[in-house]
Amino acid sequence: MELSPGTSPKRVVVFDYGFGNVRSAERAVARAGAEVEITRDYRAAMEADGLLVPGVGAFAACMKGLKEARGDWIVDRRLSGGRPVMGICVGMQILFASGIEHGVQSDGLAEWPGTVEPLEADVVPHMGWNTVEPPADSELFAGVDPGARFYFVHSYAVRNWTMEVTNPAIRPPKVTWSTHGAPFVSAVENGALWGTQFHPEKSGDAGAQLLTNWIETL
Repeated sequence: MELSPGTSPKRVVVFDYGFGNVRSAERAVARAGAEVEITRDYRAAMEADGLLVPGVGAFAACMKGLKEARGDWIVDRRLSGGRPVMGICVGMQILFASGIEHGVQSDGLAEWPGTVEPLEADVVPHMGWNTVEPPADSELFAGVDPGARFYFVHSYAVRNWTMEVTNPAIRPPKVTWSTHGAPFVSAVENGALWGTQFHPEKSGDAGAQLLTNWIETL
């Protein structure tokens, strides 16, 4: 991403709470043109132009780690002020109300309603490259080839989008879908809060374009 003369790069914090590929995310965001810091420091996370929340492993364990690092409070405070947050993989899943793993339900951040459930597919985990179906007005996928593939590694996903927007003054979220056995939510754009089930930092040129798009909105 080329900056205009005199323009400072956007500052992004990759939130380090022990459950994400922070180095991969750091390199990918830096390549997209941002100034990146890996930290769990409260002030840095609050003052950054964008907060990236990665996540790998189990839903409940990620939530526990996030709360111990006060990440739940940081995400809530940032969004209350309209400051951008982006979740990746389990970092997106924990933005929903709850997750069910091995029959046990755990609370999420509840920024969106909905439940993260086991994928309905013959082959699980869903590991490898897959296409996405974004809405026509997506900012996240602007400039991305319609046939582009993104890299997924997951056994759980949100299979039903349940959020309803009845106020005509509020723009409804833009929801992107993919299919592995059955359709599931693969990305969401909702004001200052974005998320992807796939790993943009591992998705080649398409993922790089997506991260550039996010950084340009900061």
